[in-house]
Amino acid sequence: MTSEGRPGPSTGELPRIAPTSGVRQLAASVPIRTAASGTQIAIPILVVQTTGDIGLGAALVALALVPAIVAAPLVGALLDRTGHPRAVMMAAAAGTAAAYGIAAAIGPVPVWVVAVALIISGMLTPFGFGGLSSFVAPAGADARRAYALDALSYNVGGVAGPALVAVLAPTLGPRAALIAMAVIALCSLAAYPLLPMEPRRAERKGLLHSLTAGMVAMSTRRALAAVTLSGTVAEFGRGIMPIAAIGIALAATGDAAVSALIVAGFAVGALVGAALEPLRRQTLSAQATMGIGYALVGLATLAAALGFGIGWTIALVAVSGLCSAAPTAAMLMLRRTDSPEDVVAQVFTVGAALRTAAAAGGTAVAGALAGVEPLLLLAGSGAVWVLSGAVMLAYPRRRAAGAAV
Repeated sequence: MTSEGRPGPSTGELPRIAPTSGVRQLAASVPIRTAASGTQIAIPILVVQTTGDIGLGAALVALALVPAIVAAPLVGALLDRTGHPRAVMMAAAAGTAAAYGIAAAIGPVPVWVVAVALIISGMLTPFGFGGLSSFVAPAGADARRAYALDALSYNVGGVAGPALVAVLAPTLGPRAALIAMAVIALCSLAAYPLLPMEPRRAERKGLLHSLTAGMVAMSTRRALAAVTLSGTVAEFGRGIMPIAAIGIALAATGDAAVSALIVAGFAVGALVGAALEPLRRQTLSAQATMGIGYALVGLATLAAALGFGIGWTIALVAVSGLCSAAPTAAMLMLRRTDSPEDVVAQVFTVGAALRTAAAAGGTAVAGALAGVEPLLLLAGSGAVWVLSGAVMLAYPRRRAAGAAV
C-alpha cells in the first residue's frame, strides 16, 4: 500500500488486518446505519399514531431522505479537506442522534420543529454512509476485506433497523422505537475513536475547487465513471423490485403483505452473501467481480420472474440478493482505488447519493407502471441489473496489483 492507503503498483497481496480491526470497523459503522434505516420505518408509524395523518408521515420521511442527496458533495468535500475527520464524524453522529430524539417527541414538540430536525439529520446522513466508507481502509489494511465488511455493515444496518422497529413499535410503542434509534446512533459516536481516520494527505484548496474537482473526476475518469454508472444503474433495478413484489403477491395470494417476503428474501440473501464475502477466496479482479456479479443478480431476478409460483419467486430473489454481495464490495473498493486522493470522500458520498436517488427513481417508475403485469416488472428489474453489469465492459482493460476480489 502507498502512504495514502491506496494499492501500490507492485505490492501483490495486500496485508491482512487483524480480526479485531474488523470488529472495530463494524462497531463504528453498523449502529449509525441501523439507526438511519430504522428511523425511516419508525417515523411514519409514530406520526400516524400521534396525528392520524399518513401523508404527514410520508412527508417527514422524505425530509429525512432528500437532503442527503443534496448535501452529499459538500459532506464529501468537507471530509476530504478537514484535518480532523474523526471529530467531524463524531459531531455528525451526535447531531443525528439529537435529531432522532427530537423526532421522537413529536406531539409535545411542534411538527415544524421535528421537520427541521429531520432535515438536519438528512444533511448529516452522508457522514455515516459514504463518508464513513471512505475511511475504512487505512494504510496497511487489507482493502478487499475492509470493503467486504463495509458491504456487510450496510446489509446488517438495512435489515436490523427495520427489524428492531418491527419488534419495539408493537410492544413499547413507536416513540420508544425512535428513541432506541437515537441511542443506537450514539453507539457509533462512542466507537468512532476506535476506527483509524487519517486526514487526506492532499493539497488544501478552496471548497468550490474541491467540489468541482470531485465532479470532474467522477465524470471524466473512465474507470471511476464506469464504476459510478454501473452502481447507480444497479440501484435503479433494486428500486423496481418492491413495487413488482406487491403486484406478484396480490396476483398469487390476494394479500399485499406477502410482498414483504419477496423483498425480505433479497435482503436476507444479500446479508448472507455479505457475511460470507470476507471469507471468499480471491479469483477475479474487482472490476470483473462487479460486472459479472451484477449480471448474475440480473439473471437470477429474470429467473424469478418466470412465473412458477410465489415460492419459486422468493427463492430466486433470495439467490439474486446472495449474488449482490461480491459486486457491491468490489464497487466500494474500486471507488477507493480509482479516486484521486483529494476527492475520495466526495466520490463515496456522491456515489451513495446517486444510488439512493436511483433507487427512488426505480420505485417511482415502477409505481407509474403499476398496471403492467408484475412479473414483467420484475423481469425489467432483472434486465436493469444485467445492464449494470454490462456497463463495466467500459472499464479500462487493466488490473492493478492487489485489486482482485
